[in-house]
Amino acid sequence: MTTKTDRRMVEETIRVDHAGEYGAKRIYQGQLAVLRGTKWEGLIRHMQEQEQVHLDTFSRLIGERRVRPTALLPVWHVAGFALGAATAMLGHRAAMACTVAVEEAIDEHYQAQEAALGEDEGPLRAHIVQFRAEELEHRDIGLEHEAEQAPAYRLLSAAIKAGCKVAIKVSEKI
Repeated sequence: MTTKTDRRMVEETIRVDHAGEYGAKRIYQGQLAVLRGTKWEGLIRHMQEQEQVHLDTFSRLIGERRVRPTALLPVWHVAGFALGAATAMLGHRAAMACTVAVEEAIDEHYQAQEAALGEDEGPLRAHIVQFRAEELEHRDIGLEHEAEQAPAYRLLSAAIKAGCKVAIKVSEKI
């Protein structure tokens, strides 16, 4: 007998993942606003396109599963863009450091969701597994492009990760 995943947990998973992918898309839009026309544009655009696929998937699930999206989308709209633009203004290394920090926080988050979802949520778990692999690819891209050489890398990374963890917790509920 398979156990059924708690409906509330499924709703929180879809809600927070939708919010997170929306925020990620906005981070890359902010980075592109600053780094458009540079050699970093193609790299950032590639990651943004993958985030758009993730967002489209969770947007579809919001509708299909009748899940209320987070009320904080307007906040993530502004905050995501601002974070992306601000780190890009510090240079490509800081933009890549932002990517690494966000993706490391998301990796932990997706890993926990993957473990918590029951067998009855196989398709949702499969999306999370796929998207987690792509988020780790983004992290690796950031590391390959000098993220750790950003000014105050450890401080910047810790602040962004902390912000992500707060955003995750509040977006699950609100």
